Amino acid sequence: MSTVISTRGLVKRFDAVTAVDGVDLDVREGELVVLLGLSGSGKSTLLRCLNGLHPVTSGEVVVDDIAVHRARAAQLRRLRTDVGFVFQQFNLIGRLSCLENVLIGALGRVRGPRYGLLSWSAAHKREAMGHLERIGLADQAYQRADTLSGGQQQRVALARTLMQGPRLLLADEPVASLDPENAGTVMDLLLRVCREERLTVVCTLHQVDLALGWAHRLVGLRAGRKVLDRAAHGVTRAEVMDVYRRLEPGSDELAA
Repeated sequence: MSTVISTRGLVKRFDAVTAVDGVDLDVREGELVVLLGLSGSGKSTLLRCLNGLHPVTSGEVVVDDIAVHRARAAQLRRLRTDVGFVFQQFNLIGRLSCLENVLIGALGRVRGPRYGLLSWSAAHKREAMGHLERIGLADQAYQRADTLSGGQQQRVALARTLMQGPRLLLADEPVASLDPENAGTVMDLLLRVCREERLTVVCTLHQVDLALGWAHRLVGLRAGRKVLDRAAHGVTRAEVMDVYRRLEPGSDELAA
């Protein structure tokens, strides 16, 4: 399997705060990798460094053969058409139908603006309906997005990202606001697209049990540093929970 993501000595600072501290990471095609750690451990910052939303302070980031750390604006635009991003907040347009929201995912590969369903080709609409069928919401295709439950809205957001046709999918706390049943449904979908399309997925989670149940690999961050990088099937819950151990002031780990 080819390597889709490679970072070496990745550092990201915000003024005096080091959010990501010397992280080396390789992610292969078709992997579902979960980033774990306390709030403020650097998970979301690392995710945003991968597609250039946060420029790195030092180190190297290569995604899909593009050196993100020295990419120009045109290269970053091209990269972002191949990298989907699912946020904790669904960011749907509530007054539009589910089908229209999914179609928005294709804007990066069509020319000119689109206004309403009639401005989309029949092929695009069939493709969008296929994604809604995959997430189990084809029956709600013409329903306003803001009338759906939170779990349904997150599934539509995922379908919109898949409509983009990405090779890599980044997801920042995609199930944080969902109940356990809906969270499991969304994680099932992420794992399924990994298997069916060889899509690489990197997501941040706080739910340890979800991470152990659905991830291929777990990467733990503490104070911006990588402290765990193991296949999920070989890690105990106690080992994962150690990632969440808070650092004591003046500890060797802080001073290193």
